[in-house]
Amino acid sequence: MTITITAFERSPDGGKGLARDTRVRWALEEVGQAYKVRLVSFRAMKEPAHLSLHPFGQIPTYEEGDLALFETGAIVFHIAQRHAGLLPDEANARARAITWLFAALNTVEPPILEFGNARLLEQDKPWYAERLPLVADRVRNRLDQLAARLGDAEWLDGPFSAGDLMMVSVLLSLRLSGILNGYPNLAAYVARAEARPAYQRAFAAQLAVNTGTPAAG
Repeated sequence: MTITITAFERSPDGGKGLARDTRVRWALEEVGQAYKVRLVSFRAMKEPAHLSLHPFGQIPTYEEGDLALFETGAIVFHIAQRHAGLLPDEANARARAITWLFAALNTVEPPILEFGNARLLEQDKPWYAERLPLVADRVRNRLDQLAARLGDAEWLDGPFSAGDLMMVSVLLSLRLSGILNGYPNLAAYVARAEARPAYQRAFAAQLAVNTGTPAAG
């Protein structure tokens, strides 16, 4: 059955790989599954056809036969469970990899999103100058903990997994802020993931949508 995902017709990030369809593209590339992309406009995202797939009017969505999913974490989890390559076979290692996937979304990403929203949406507020350092400190607290856990390991727990895919996807949104530069082992961790051929293909595909240039391969 053909897999179809939805993505922005024109991504707000201009093709920098930060839109959440990139996470799903990456997962599918890692497990070697072909997929089609249906591009949707901001207007179409709020219309009944798309809302029937994603009740909150966002992207991405995932369709395969009679299965329709929304929420990036749920989609990546589904892909990892259904296809070999993103979760270990051994039960305990598999459970730990799943734990890291949830940790990326539930523990590490929320302060990063708060920080990004503050920088993007609150600069004109009178309390911005006082609030931003507080929000940045929350991000650094999580990065301190994550950097300590990663240490000098290549990946979070054994081989590359869906947990690493999601954690790196979350950390990538910090690139423009410069915060990640203060954590050499995390910056190297992100760079290793970006160098993976599957990530390169996913990034190129998302970039191509925004530049009008066909992705290589």
